[in-house]
Amino acid sequence: MYRRRRLVVGAALLLVLALVVSGFALAGAFKGGSQQASSTQPSPGGTAAPSASASPSAAATPSGPASATTSATPSATASATPSCNQNQVTVSASTDKPAYGPGENPMLTLKVTNGGSVPCEVNIGTSQMEFLVTSGSDRIFSSKDCQASSEDLVKVIAPGASETANFPWNRNRSAEGCKAVSAAPGGGGAYYIFTARLGSRASPKAVFQLN
Repeated sequence: MYRRRRLVVGAALLLVLALVVSGFALAGAFKGGSQQASSTQPSPGGTAAPSASASPSAAATPSGPASATTSATPSATASATPSCNQNQVTVSASTDKPAYGPGENPMLTLKVTNGGSVPCEVNIGTSQMEFLVTSGSDRIFSSKDCQASSEDLVKVIAPGASETANFPWNRNRSAEGCKAVSAAPGGGGAYYIFTARLGSRASPKAVFQLN
C-alpha cells in the first residue's frame, strides 16, 4: 500500500515536470517569433533608400538650361552688323551759306548716306574724311594737311539715314605736311569749290563765294 502511494506521488511529480518543461518550450517559441518580427521591422525603412539615390537626378537638371545658353551664343555673332557696301554709300558736300562777306568763315559739311536696304557700319572717323577746298587747279586747303590725330569712328547707319560732320574753315591756305603758307585765299567775289571725301568716296562739288 505504501509502495503504491510512492508510485502515485512519483507519477504526479513527473507530470508536473513535464508541464513545466513544455511551458518553457512554448515561452521560447513565442520569444523567438517576436525576434523575427522585430528583425523584419527595418525593412520598410529600407525601401526609402532608392528615393534618396534618386536625388542625384536633380543635379542633372541644370545641364538643360546651361546647354540652351551655350547654343544661343552663335546666334548673337550671326546678328553682327555688316560693313556698308561702298557702292551703296553716298557722300555729299555742302556749305551753310552760298556766299560769305568779309570776316565770315564758311561751315563745311560732309554727309554720308546709306543707300542700301539694311543697317550697316561706316567708318566716319578723321582717318577717313577730308574737307578739300580748291579754286580751279589751285589746291587751297585740306583738313588732312595739319590734322593733329587720325582716328576711326564706326557708326551704324540705318537704310536711307545719314551721318554728318562739320568743319569750320578759317579762310586759310594749307600745304601737305603742314608747311607754312604765307598767302591767303583771295576775296572780292571769288568762287571756291568744296569737295568732301570719305575713304575712296568723293562728293559732287559744292560751290561757294568769298567776298
